[in-house]
Formats: sequence, structure tokens, C-alpha cells
Amino acid sequence: MLDHIGLQVADVEASLAFYLRTFAPLGMREAMRFPHAGSFVVGLAGSDGGPGFWLSPATGAEARELHLAFRAADRGVVDAVHAAAMAAGAEVLHAPREWPEYHPGYYAVFLRDLDGHNVEAVHHGQ
Repeated sequence: MLDHIGLQVADVEASLAFYLRTFAPLGMREAMRFPHAGSFVVGLAGSDGGPGFWLSPATGAEARELHLAFRAADRGVVDAVHAAAMAAGAEVLHAPREWPEYHPGYYAVFLRDLDGHNVEAVHHGQ
């Protein structure tokens, strides 16, 4: 249903480093960037190659927590995201585990990004 999503962040460079480091096990990489408002806008891509996740400079203070979930190929990738987050000193909201209340096989880790958003890596299998 979604084609892409953009997230305004306080520090694009710092957020870019967080997402690339933490979600590298998903194959997340920088696909493109362009200058904007004294900073830059960056499009991140996964294994499909298209920039579906965008970071841009915030125009004001963040007022709400967003939740973003990134699909993982398997449980091992979810665990690798968790390990990368721990190595980077990221706040782990919920360590990897199965969440049967969502559906059988829903295996995920939940993290806090640099702007206070709840970000997740999830695998929908057994």
C-alpha cells in the first residue's frame, strides 16, 4: 500500500548514521541525497533498491512519536539488528521475541531512534 515514507529529524547526518548502522542487517543503504535547507534529504533503500524511506531536516519540534517497522528476511536478521543497535548504544524498547498477540510467527525487536521514534525490525514467519 505504501510507496515511501519520509521522516523529519533533528540531525539528518546523525539519524542517517543511526539507521545505516542499526538496520544494515536488513540491507539498508543510502540510495540518493540532495541538498535542502542548509542540510540534505536522503533516500534509503533496502534490497529492492528503491528509496522508500526518506530522512529530511525537521522544520519544527517533534510533537508525536511515530512507529516504523522494517521487514526482515528471517529471525536471524532481527537478531542482527538487535546486536547492531546494542553495539551502537541505541535504546532497546523490547528485545527480540515472538509476539503471538499480533500473530503466530511475529518476531520483532523494538528500538528508540535519535528523535524518540519507535522503530522495529520484524519477521512474519515461523
